[in-house]
Amino acid sequence: MSNRRTAEQPPDTVPLHLYGLRRGTVTVLTLVSTAFALFILAPVAWLAINATKTQANVYGTNGFWFARPFHLFQNLSALGRDVSGAGVYLHWLGNTLLYAGCAAIGATLLSAMAGYGFARFGFRGANALFYLVMSTLLVPITSVALPLFLVYAKVGLVNSVWGMILPSMVSPVGVYLMRTYIDSSVPRDLIDAARMDGAGEIRIFVRIVLPLTVPGLVTVVLLTVVAVWNNYFLPLIVFNRSSLYPLTVGLSSLSHAAETGSKAELVPVLIAGGLVTVLPLILLFLFLEKYFRGGALQGSTTG
Repeated sequence: MSNRRTAEQPPDTVPLHLYGLRRGTVTVLTLVSTAFALFILAPVAWLAINATKTQANVYGTNGFWFARPFHLFQNLSALGRDVSGAGVYLHWLGNTLLYAGCAAIGATLLSAMAGYGFARFGFRGANALFYLVMSTLLVPITSVALPLFLVYAKVGLVNSVWGMILPSMVSPVGVYLMRTYIDSSVPRDLIDAARMDGAGEIRIFVRIVLPLTVPGLVTVVLLTVVAVWNNYFLPLIVFNRSSLYPLTVGLSSLSHAAETGSKAELVPVLIAGGLVTVLPLILLFLFLEKYFRGGALQGSTTG
């Protein structure tokens, strides 16, 4: 009788124990998730609050509460000027958007093509080549810094935007995600039927594979944008002109100027720059979250 009542309950009222979770376990997981969320959001809240302060108030007031005078707009307007002598923040922001956008497009396209090749073309040495691509994740960037710089100097990529974009278009993680996503989302029978109808490989890839793998493509886009947005070491090697700096290197130079004390009121400008730096990534994730969640889960649960 009790089983019959349970089966008649609507999905939103199914007891938690049917999912294998006790109420105490749910409470603990909720508390852990809340603590983790606070840990992640606390720095963002600190940036948002202290971006509204003067330099004296940054050091002299509670970091997690506002103070008068409200200085947010003055700090934001300073981002459009060379207040430190190291460069203009808005130029660094534009550079980062360029690098991240071009790298995301290139990495997504290359990962999709490579993933499709590994997933649907059986050629000699496919697994060995795939594992070789994955093994590059084990190589630390510091170990190839000097050879990379020497190669860049030989081919003229030092102080070139392509020196930042081209390496960022190579994404072993993207190749892995697209291979696993295509394995589970693109039926072989559908591809075979398209070939029997006379469709070429390029047409199959563009008209069938890409539309069926949109969540996976969005996942690669997000991962690439975040990786390029946060990349510090590569632009530090490639660029020695501040006009080409991305946000990571530009904010580092601004932080150095603030630490030396050679310029006044640089700390709140640096904080405002940090706030503006994280906002595009947050907005991008919120906008593409439903695709990213599906693509990440699909890529992590299939093999």
